Amino acid sequence: MKILCYTRQPKEDILYANRLAYSMHLAWKSETGEYMPFHHNEGILYAKATQDLQSGVICAKSLKNPWIFQTGDGAYGIVAVRTDSEGERDSESEGSILIFRTNDFVHYEEIGLWKVQKTGYVSEVRCVYDTEAKTYLICWRGESGIWMEGRGCIFDTDEIDMETVKKTEKPQINKESFSVAELAQIKYIEGICPGNTMEIPDEKGVYLINKLMIPICEKVTLSNQAVFSNREELLQVKAVASYSDGTVVNRKIDWDLDRPKISEDGKYMLFLGQVHQEHFDAPFAVNRADPCCMYWHGKYYYIATNDADSNNTLYIRCADTLEAIADAEEVLILDTVTYPGIGGLLWAPEFHEIGGKLYLFHAATEGEFFWEESRVMKLKDGGDPMCRTDWSAPQLVVKKDGTPLCESGKVISLDMTTFAYQGETYAMWSQRQFLPIDQGAWLYLAQIDEREPWKLTSDPVCIAKPEYGWENNHTFVVEGPYALYHNRQLMVTYSGAAVDATYTVGILKPEMGSDILDPQNWKKGNYPLLSSRSEEGQYGTGHNAYLTDENGIVWNFYHARPGVEAPRSSFARRVHFDVDGDPMLDLPEELDLPEHLRQVEGRLCNN
Repeated sequence: MKILCYTRQPKEDILYANRLAYSMHLAWKSETGEYMPFHHNEGILYAKATQDLQSGVICAKSLKNPWIFQTGDGAYGIVAVRTDSEGERDSESEGSILIFRTNDFVHYEEIGLWKVQKTGYVSEVRCVYDTEAKTYLICWRGESGIWMEGRGCIFDTDEIDMETVKKTEKPQINKESFSVAELAQIKYIEGICPGNTMEIPDEKGVYLINKLMIPICEKVTLSNQAVFSNREELLQVKAVASYSDGTVVNRKIDWDLDRPKISEDGKYMLFLGQVHQEHFDAPFAVNRADPCCMYWHGKYYYIATNDADSNNTLYIRCADTLEAIADAEEVLILDTVTYPGIGGLLWAPEFHEIGGKLYLFHAATEGEFFWEESRVMKLKDGGDPMCRTDWSAPQLVVKKDGTPLCESGKVISLDMTTFAYQGETYAMWSQRQFLPIDQGAWLYLAQIDEREPWKLTSDPVCIAKPEYGWENNHTFVVEGPYALYHNRQLMVTYSGAAVDATYTVGILKPEMGSDILDPQNWKKGNYPLLSSRSEEGQYGTGHNAYLTDENGIVWNFYHARPGVEAPRSSFARRVHFDVDGDPMLDLPEELDLPEHLRQVEGRLCNN
């Protein structure tokens, strides 16, 4: 398979800003000769930001002119020019190129800067491995337009072998020339600034397609025999939905038991069934952001930030079925006048069951934004979540020494979530220092007391910072974490960038069985899982939470704007787990379960 790397021309800042366009994108050449962009024509590889160690301030970076090549050990490398966030000169990168390594073009390791000249800026770079010399040939062009070339071990040292450097009128590594037909196909990709192409093994190409293209449900079969001896057996059977990425999903079947038909030979009763599919309008709740839904004691509960009244109230909905949440009555559970210290900005409420008890995590302020802090409410034993008097007053989250989590007026905390891991309970939240200098919002993690989950039992550690362009677009923010388990693997999705049309969802994963309080054990996905490119008409997708329904189906609840300037509103979609077991959040309902595949048939012996 042939793949093509490229960057894009930026669009309007709110739609596809410089920090997004100046990243490496990938496309693949189909059997018909058409170049198909991966991942909604969105960047897959982004340059990491740097950080001033003294102030903690993060300096965003971008990249231009990526070049892909095969390494000496059979893996792949990427060289590029690192720029500032807007695509201009990066003073930290003078005389250097940026190097990455990958085995599959999905997971990347940023090796860092590699010095090729003492002064001046590099504007373009190419690289190839010389199998005879067992070293890398690098050709680069400075801003003067003069080409240089040299050799070096780019993954073992931090600079080129200066003795090999020389000027050249024509670089030894030629940029490929595309045919007129190919160029026409390439230019079909919106905004493309093409780089080079590479042939990769078919199995790696198939993996890329399965990982970075939206799968399609291709067929639906029954989970066991097609003939059943009694209705109980029929009711237990599942529909097996098979997808183009090789994955399968077991689904409930809604059987029509009242209108059986007799087979032509009279041996069987034929029952028709519909593969169960919950449906939510998009959106299903306007002016409701940061949604969270929970299945608890046989009922579904939904709560969200209320943008309709400037975040001064929290309402809960309850329904017997998941779909009915959309139209369920809302009941006031918290406002900004009932309790001392709760004066505004009721943000990001989440239900969590800890030790058999139900809690409501949220943020609030006693006054201004700079006093926003995380809080926890507890439902009394035997209480009704829909009864506000059954909830305790909000408890301020405190550190293990009993002092407030943040210094009010200087540092805020919000979006606290919780999860269990290896027998212990943890909280993760977003924290932003504004004074003495704004560092942006970072994600923190600590162990908490299961009996009093507003109390930390370990020191907080920083797990993630807004390093990539899709995380620091318009503002330096990572927030809204929420945990998800699949195949015993803990995963945390979170949101990045400004809470406007640029808002996105990314993923963090720790090594299985590792100490999660060690930040080195966490790996961050390089590209967003959900963004404004994921679904036409949905902008600023983010702040999601997960629910496993009574049928074992995992749902993603998130907010988006049904227009660039539209209000934040709640959406819901089934989570598809991809070939790596990672959550795929952008599979639309019409591809998840096409209408023509929803009807199934079961045979019952006509005794």
